[in-house]
Amino acid sequence: MRPNWELKNCCNHDQVVFLVTVAVCAVVILALWRTILLKPFKLVTVFLHETSHAIACKLTGGDVEGIQVHADEGGTTQTCGGIYWLILPAGYLGSSFWGMVLILASTNLLTTRIAAGCFIVALHVVLIIAENWTLWGLCMGFVVFLGVVLILQETTEVRILQYIILFIGVMSSLFSVYGIYDHLISRRVHSSDAEKFAEICPCPCNGVGWGAIWGLISLLFLCGALYLGLVILS
Repeated sequence: MRPNWELKNCCNHDQVVFLVTVAVCAVVILALWRTILLKPFKLVTVFLHETSHAIACKLTGGDVEGIQVHADEGGTTQTCGGIYWLILPAGYLGSSFWGMVLILASTNLLTTRIAAGCFIVALHVVLIIAENWTLWGLCMGFVVFLGVVLILQETTEVRILQYIILFIGVMSSLFSVYGIYDHLISRRVHSSDAEKFAEICPCPCNGVGWGAIWGLISLLFLCGALYLGLVILS
C-alpha cells in the first residue's frame, strides 16, 4: 500500500488514539516532572543520552572506557579517541532520535516487541561497562521491568507494552528538549556538551546558540515522530 504522505482523510480511530496517547503522556510527564515517580524514567533517558555518546565514539573509531548514570540525573561517558565534535552533540540529539524511534515503534505490536527486545539487549550490553551502582541498578531494574511487561503481554490480557514503549519515547524526547533549555538557557552550565562544543567549533556561536540549534533539531525529531506515526497509521 502506498504511504499516505499527504495524510488525506486524517484522522481515523488509530490516529486519534495515537495523538491522544502522546498528549496524555506529555501532560503526565510535565505534571509529574519534579516528583520521584518519574525518577526511573528520567534515569533511562540519561542512559540513552550517555549511550548515544558511546555509540558516536565507537562509530568514529574511538573506544568507550566507561559509562556512569548518577542518581541526580547526570551522567558521564569516558571515551578515548573518536571524533570529538561528533561525540559531543550525539548525547542530546541521540536521545531525541531514540525517542522518535520508540514513538514510531509503538504504532505496531511487532515493532514494539522488537524495540523492547533491543532495549533489553542494550541494557545488558551497558551492564558490562557500567561504572557505578546507579547505572547497574537501573539496567537490572528495567531488564526485569520490561521482561515482566513482555511476559504479561504474551500470556495475559494485560496489553501495556505499546504504552510503556511510547511513554519512554515521549519521555526521552521531552527530557532532551528540557535538558537543553535547563542547562543552556534558563541556567548556563559551563561544563555542558554545548559549551564544550562551542570551544572546539570554529563557528562564531556560543554554547547557548548551539543549545538552541540542538533544541530545535530535537523538536523536529518529535514533530517528525508524530507525522510519521500518523502516516504509518493512515
